[in-house]
Amino acid sequence: MSIFFSRQCEYALQAILYLALKPQGETASIREMTSKLDIPYHFLAKILQSLTHKGLLRSTKGHAGGFALNLPVTEITMFNIVEAIDGVKFMNGCLLGFHECSQTNPCALHEQWGVLRESIHSMLVSKNVEQMAHKMQKPEYGW
Repeated sequence: MSIFFSRQCEYALQAILYLALKPQGETASIREMTSKLDIPYHFLAKILQSLTHKGLLRSTKGHAGGFALNLPVTEITMFNIVEAIDGVKFMNGCLLGFHECSQTNPCALHEQWGVLRESIHSMLVSKNVEQMAHKMQKPEYGW
């Protein structure tokens, strides 16, 4: 499990990257993705529904149905996916959980966390899904 993101967010990131490598408009079924990504079926179904509701994916029903990206791969950033699933509370909150933590009333890690938080934000917004997907080297997924 990641340090910053929930398991649900990790799976969402993996699913979006998987779909990004498919030809534009081509769908993938939940069964295909659970097999390739080793994610529990019902858990992935819930995640994909959430991403569809947030507008990042589109779904089609029927025998040949499945999920596909709803936006061009160049328009989806990692930040969009994290925001859709986990929200971005970690970008504003105190690392130690203090409600009153601020520049005028900092916690012991306030300054260091601010530097790291900005670096993480920059990383998440600077790379789109296309750039990330093409750096993937997962032959077991068919990539």
